[in-house]
Amino acid sequence: MSNDPIADLLHTAKTIAVVGLSDNPMKPSFGVSEYMQSRGYRIIPVNPQVSEALGEKSYPSLLDVPEKIDLVDVFRRPDAVPEIVDQAIQLKVPAIWLQETVVHEEAAEKARNAGIFVVMDKCILKEHRKRMR
Repeated sequence: MSNDPIADLLHTAKTIAVVGLSDNPMKPSFGVSEYMQSRGYRIIPVNPQVSEALGEKSYPSLLDVPEKIDLVDVFRRPDAVPEIVDQAIQLKVPAIWLQETVVHEEAAEKARNAGIFVVMDKCILKEHRKRMR
């Protein structure tokens, strides 16, 4: 481990469940996830409103995803975060990433207390570009 836990996370995570991933190419969740997919990450859409995105089957919730998740990337309003954190704790997901403007201190603290690494109010694409040259 380096002294940059975000870089460590981006190096070790392989499978990213993206909660709120849209199938609309104009939405930030699509563009960010497409970028991460193009960098070799496995993207799993989690959105009950879409059947697939970026060529991957979409699941209604984290609890429906049939494989191991390394990181949960959240593109939802802050009021949706507590339920997502509860599901991540149940699944023993090692890390949660709350995108820019997604802030929920209580849920983040609950996740940390459960041993989950939390990144909040940062864009995974921007952080990846900064660190992974």
